[in-house]
Amino acid sequence: MKLLKNKRKVNLSSRIESSKNKIIIGSRGSDLALWQSSFVKRELQKKNKNLRIEINIIKTTGDKILDVALSKIGDKSLFTKELENALLNKEIDLAVHSLKDLQTHIPEGLKLSAVSKRHPVEDVLISRKKGVTLQSLKENAVIATGSLRRKCQLLHVRPDIKIEELRGNIPTRIQKFLKSDWDGIILARAGVERLKLQKYISSFISTEEILPAVGQGVLGIEINEENELVNEILQTIHDEPTYKAVLAEREFLRTLEGGCQVPIGAYAQVKSNGIYLDAMVGSIDGTLSFRKNIRGSKNDPEKLGRTLAKDLLKAGAGEILDEIYNTIRFKFKEIK
Repeated sequence: MKLLKNKRKVNLSSRIESSKNKIIIGSRGSDLALWQSSFVKRELQKKNKNLRIEINIIKTTGDKILDVALSKIGDKSLFTKELENALLNKEIDLAVHSLKDLQTHIPEGLKLSAVSKRHPVEDVLISRKKGVTLQSLKENAVIATGSLRRKCQLLHVRPDIKIEELRGNIPTRIQKFLKSDWDGIILARAGVERLKLQKYISSFISTEEILPAVGQGVLGIEINEENELVNEILQTIHDEPTYKAVLAEREFLRTLEGGCQVPIGAYAQVKSNGIYLDAMVGSIDGTLSFRKNIRGSKNDPEKLGRTLAKDLLKAGAGEILDEIYNTIRFKFKEIK
């Protein structure tokens, strides 16, 4: 087995040598996106010494519209469409995404080639004092977040809390908070720690209190499916256990046809005896929440995601989703 792996490595190295010897990464221009693309670049070069890599910045719709809540825009590819167009036009070789931003229906001609090992998935509370938790926040505290998933679950555990809308990249959100009279904001632990801003974290929010977004903490690398060499190169940094976990989560989301307009959370973990998937669907005001966890085979993570989605629909989540989707359709009809 070792000889076979070494032979494959030599073959890949020689193919890189005989190719243009350079690949282009497409990236958004935010601090976090550039960290992610630079991380992938470093990891690829560790495994493929002769590889030259260039990062091209591409501005997405989500980067241009910063004064409107994501849930009100109605586009499932806010942070990916322009990158995907560049992949389809073969202007770049790969695009690095926060996997939670990558829609579950990937455009024809493209594919998710590899994922990174998962960073801890929790959300974090950023407040003005260390040690402040969701439960210790004062009554009627004001918390800012741009996520319906967080809003729903936060109001479910603390219905007295007041929610303010918050958009922008992570450093911008933190600076907005510091200049505000809010009591706190909620962000993903992965992004805060990757940018070395953990000094602002007051406390970690357990997944028992708030489930993460589908794919949270994972980098997803998307390519043109015709690019076989880049696909092979990316397998040198691909993390298979993480991939199995996010397959279950993404199939759960796909089955529910959810996006940023719907409060949905999911977290899958691969263990020795299978995959454990914990997921929820809730109403926007947090008054209703359906949550369930199941275990399934590591050989069919997508079946696990579909099964749990159907279980929650039967339990009553379907009524919540129907109401949300009808409201969305009505609002878009009014706008038109």
